[in-house]
Amino acid sequence: MSSPDTKAAKLIRKCVIPAAGLGTRFLPATKAVPKEMLPIVDTPTLQYIVEEAVAAGIEDVVVINGRGKSSIEDHFDIGFELETTMRARGKTAEADKLRAIANLVRIVSIRQKEPLGLGHAVLCAKSVIGNEPFGVLLGDDMIDAEEPGIGQLARVYQQHQKAVIALMEVPDSETHMYGIAAGKDLGNGVIQIDHVVEKPKKGTAPSNLAVIGRYVLPPSIFPILENQTTGVGGEIQLTDGLATLQKTEGLLGYKFQGQRYDAGDKVGYLKANIAYALKRPDLRGGLLEYMREVVKTEKP
Repeated sequence: MSSPDTKAAKLIRKCVIPAAGLGTRFLPATKAVPKEMLPIVDTPTLQYIVEEAVAAGIEDVVVINGRGKSSIEDHFDIGFELETTMRARGKTAEADKLRAIANLVRIVSIRQKEPLGLGHAVLCAKSVIGNEPFGVLLGDDMIDAEEPGIGQLARVYQQHQKAVIALMEVPDSETHMYGIAAGKDLGNGVIQIDHVVEKPKKGTAPSNLAVIGRYVLPPSIFPILENQTTGVGGEIQLTDGLATLQKTEGLLGYKFQGQRYDAGDKVGYLKANIAYALKRPDLRGGLLEYMREVVKTEKP
């Protein structure tokens, strides 16, 4: 297979956001509303992920979706009737805000017809990504950082020209809940990964460095995923593809800077709502007052 052209290798222009999951942990809310559209305060979780990609300079966002998720496409489209009504009522600022969402970035929607795993979801984007490196952002992982999370990884990719995955230290008691990577510390937060394993059994993890939902990958990951056998859960696991990539081309990890919220977990989702609400001047005062009242009345 031919190598990616030099110009493309210097700039991450495209990314993939897998969004075809069923969201069973948030039922019954996700019976009719995609989990990616659940709001953090008043903004869909997925919008925050897309805004991170845009802030990092990404031009094309490939959303891998499934049945019943047309609201994702609608959200990033022009809502002509709604905008017209709002402008007629003098709510110009609100209408402009909606139009800005539609103009954020080019969105390409691809249907994953069967839930065959994260690796398969990434593979679905092959025809759009083409022969250039690209980012992958998981919609469950929110990263609040001065430099966009995916931008941090893109910077490391540009420096080393190797695949990069986001890493975060977690307590040893939680390593069985994540993909775990281990390797040599190269300094400045960069790890040369020796091996990566998906959700190791308790007490067997090679390190406490958890793989978090941000990746920058070369196009050579696609033939690896195409020829990969199914793994955990009978699915095509991206972690297995990364393990192969590590052996053939090398793989880097990066301990990103910023605060990560797991919006796919109920407690993590609530934490994200509180954290993002506290950043807003119109909500901070009232929320802090309520939180103080709760702390006072909460029994040990």
